[in-house]
Amino acid sequence: MAVITIVGSGMMGSALAFPARENGHEVRLVGTHLDREIISVCLKTNRHPKFNKDFPEGVRFFQIEELEAALAGSDLVIGGVSSFGVDWFRDYVLEKIPAGTDVLTVTKGLMDGPDGSLKPYPYLWQQKLDETGHALNLCAVGGPCTSYELVAHDQTEVCFCGRDMDALRRVRALMATDYYHISLSRDVMGIESAVALKNGYALGVALTVGLNQRAFGLESELHYNSQAAVFYQAVREMGRLLKAQGAGTLDNLAVGAGDLYVTVYGGRTRLVGVLLGRGLDIDEAKKELNGVTLESLVVAERVARAVRIRASRGEAKITDYPLLMHVDDILTRHAPVDIPWEKFTYES
Repeated sequence: MAVITIVGSGMMGSALAFPARENGHEVRLVGTHLDREIISVCLKTNRHPKFNKDFPEGVRFFQIEELEAALAGSDLVIGGVSSFGVDWFRDYVLEKIPAGTDVLTVTKGLMDGPDGSLKPYPYLWQQKLDETGHALNLCAVGGPCTSYELVAHDQTEVCFCGRDMDALRRVRALMATDYYHISLSRDVMGIESAVALKNGYALGVALTVGLNQRAFGLESELHYNSQAAVFYQAVREMGRLLKAQGAGTLDNLAVGAGDLYVTVYGGRTRLVGVLLGRGLDIDEAKKELNGVTLESLVVAERVARAVRIRASRGEAKITDYPLLMHVDDILTRHAPVDIPWEKFTYES
C-alpha cells in the first residue's frame, strides 16, 4: 500500500481519490486556502459537495494548515489545483514535498511569454525545481476525462506524461484500474499543449449551440453540422499549433481532440460558449455564471496573444487561425459572435 496525497480539493483532484483509494492506497485529500468549506463538508459527510457519490471508505481529509503532516511519507503527491493556483502550488507546495517524490499534476494550461512562447505548467514547476535544486519527479495527466464521470466509473482513457518513464510507470501502477486506463509519454510539451489548447477551442465549438438556440429557440433540437464544422476547424488549428510547439507525434493531437470532444459536451466552457452564442457579451456571460472558474478564457487569450507576436516576426500566419482569432476578438474586444465560416474552407 502506498500513501497518495492530493493537494487541492477541486473536482478533478478529488475525483482521483476514487481510483487511488479503490486500489487499496492510503489517500489524503488536502484543501487549499480556498477549499476550507469543501473540506469541512467532506469531513462531515464523506462526500465532495459537487459529487453525488460518497468517497471510498478510508479517504482522509485535511485543511491547508495540516499540509506538511499530510505530505509526510507520501509516495505520490497529486497537484489538484486549477490553473489559477499554479503559482501558489509552485511557490508554496513544491518545496514542502520530500525530495525524490513522484508528483502528478492535473492542471492544464499554457503560460505565454513576451517572445510569443507558450509553456505548459509543468515546465514552470520544473524551472522552479531546477533553480532551487529540489529534486521531484514531475508527471502530468492529459486526455478526455471529466471528474464526475471518473467518479461514476465510466471507462476513461488518459495519458500520463513526464521526463522519466520509470516514474510514469510507478504512477500508472498506483492509479490504473479496470475503468481508468493510462498511456504513457515523455512528450510533455505535446501532451500538455494539446490538452490546454482544447479549452479555448471547445468554447469556439460551443458558440454554435448558442447561435442555434438564438435562431430556433432554447428548446430546439441540437444542430450538429455547425458543431462539427467548428470542431474540425479547431482540430486543424490545434494541429498547426502543436507543430509550432514541437510536439512529438500525432498521438498528441488525438489526445487533445478527445479532450476537446468531452469538453464540448459538458462543463463550464460549454456554458460560457453557449451564452456567448445566444448574444451575451463576455462580461454578461461571466456575470450569468456567477464567478465560475473559466480557464478556457485564459488559455484562448494567451494563445492568441502568442500567435500575434509570432506573426509579427513572420513565424506564423494569422490567417491560419481564423477560429482562434475570432474567439479572442469575442473575449478581448467584445466582438459579437459571427463565426467566419468561409475562412475555414481550403483547397488542397
